[in-house]
Amino acid sequence: MKYIVIIGDGMADLPIPELGGKTILQAVEKPNIDYLAEKGRTGLAITVPDGYPPGSDVANMSIFGYDPAVYYTGRSPLEALSMGVSLHGNELAFRTNLITIGNADGMVGADGPVLDDAYIVDYSGGHITSEEAKELIEAVDRELGNERFKFYPGISYRHLLVAQENYGKELSFTPPHDITGQKASDYFPKGNGGAQDAAAQTYLDLMAASYNILKDHQVNQKRVSEGKLPANCIWLWGQGNAPQFELFEKIHHKTGAVISAVDLLKGIGICAGLDVIEVEGATGFLDTNYKGKADAAIGALKSHDFVFVHIEAPDECGHIGDYQKKMQAVFDLDSKIVAPLLKFAQSLDEPCQILIMPDHPTPVALKTHTNDPIPFALYDTRETNADDVPCFDEESVKCGSLGTVYAPELAALMIKSERE
Repeated sequence: MKYIVIIGDGMADLPIPELGGKTILQAVEKPNIDYLAEKGRTGLAITVPDGYPPGSDVANMSIFGYDPAVYYTGRSPLEALSMGVSLHGNELAFRTNLITIGNADGMVGADGPVLDDAYIVDYSGGHITSEEAKELIEAVDRELGNERFKFYPGISYRHLLVAQENYGKELSFTPPHDITGQKASDYFPKGNGGAQDAAAQTYLDLMAASYNILKDHQVNQKRVSEGKLPANCIWLWGQGNAPQFELFEKIHHKTGAVISAVDLLKGIGICAGLDVIEVEGATGFLDTNYKGKADAAIGALKSHDFVFVHIEAPDECGHIGDYQKKMQAVFDLDSKIVAPLLKFAQSLDEPCQILIMPDHPTPVALKTHTNDPIPFALYDTRETNADDVPCFDEESVKCGSLGTVYAPELAALMIKSERE
């Protein structure tokens, strides 16, 4: 038995007036995903347990079969592992976004606002390239890095800060994709008095100092001259210590691989002992190398039982608030990932199961995640018309035979189906 898990990050949504009150999944053409629902079994999955933020870290950890209540220590340590950065002792990792700050009207310039008066114009620095971002983060590290703080470049706008001595673990930080268009000072790091307030000020000082380093940097000067947004400030969030996972193979007696453009997903894979497969041209946006990902997934199944294929683009388009781009992202997922993997699964000489689901909703109207249960479909090449649910969307799957399940149980459910 082979297993394929396809994660369309953030593709669940709310009804959208411009689509006649339909959600993205109800409105977009996606015949292959709908086929999985019609011929498979469907339901709703809870990926974010009560008391946890609806982040991709918690949600995807659940999909991989790891209960956040047992394994979750924060988002950034998972990303650190993917970047080859090992945390030791009480070292604390922070996700470090390269963002764009500007005035209230979104205007950005070299003489723009200091951080106290700034607004979050874009959480991704205009989806800056990894090559450009590397230069900027290296400039920040040269000026602000020391024995206490070290900055590491990652992919596109996603980078890393490692702090010594567990410094700032209890502080409150806000993900920048949750506050696009908002005044930055309303979401500065916060403590609960005393030493925590001092730590919060330290991190705020780093963020403010980065603006003075980046606003006139030659990379940003070139971006502005080309009509692009500058990545003119860092934003810190998502801190945590090194996690301790039980290996996926030890739990399920299956080997697996993960394919994603996102460090977070790769980090989960590393923690789980999965094979992390790099795909050239995988960007995490609409321009990602879909064919390369599909081919890599097919190749992985020659030596593994499980493959997890993660597509980030629907989530990014949700954060932008662009329903048309999000529809394109889901259409591309259907035609460029699901279609070839479904064809491959049906060509095998052995049974294969395909699980498709978002990790969480990212409604375009909200531009951020919610913790609502999400639709999923589980298709088995041995079955036909298991549920006869006609299509895959937030409402249709409520008629499915699997009901509402806790996402960490899905991997075991798939393997149980093999035995049955």
